[in-house]
Amino acid sequence: EVQLVESGGGLVQAGGSLRLSCAASGITIDDYVIGWFRQAPGKGREGASCLGKTDATTYYADSMKGRFTISSDNDKNTVYLQMNSLKPEDTAVYYCAIGDYSGSYPFCNFRWWGQGTQVTVSS
Repeated sequence: EVQLVESGGGLVQAGGSLRLSCAASGITIDDYVIGWFRQAPGKGREGASCLGKTDATTYYADSMKGRFTISSDNDKNTVYLQMNSLKPEDTAVYYCAIGDYSGSYPFCNFRWWGQGTQVTVSS
């Protein structure tokens, strides 16, 4: 059974940083693309971004491009999301996800995701 468990969320002031972690079990993350998406209260899922083994299989949504960075530690089977220069509009539940890369939008074809971790950015 694939399990993804996120951690590291919390309350941060605007302009601050957070690093989210996602521990994976039942799957080897190196065999897939890894990524994150988020969902704000009353809104749909958005910001799906994923990291593959090459630039050609990496995609950042506009809402995550430039301030957020996805990385992984394959030895620990753990995925990370470094978030910098946070804004109040980044407030959402953040989900770690694993899947495949498709050659067309939305590019990140997630097959598994976790329960999410809350990130709240105060102004």
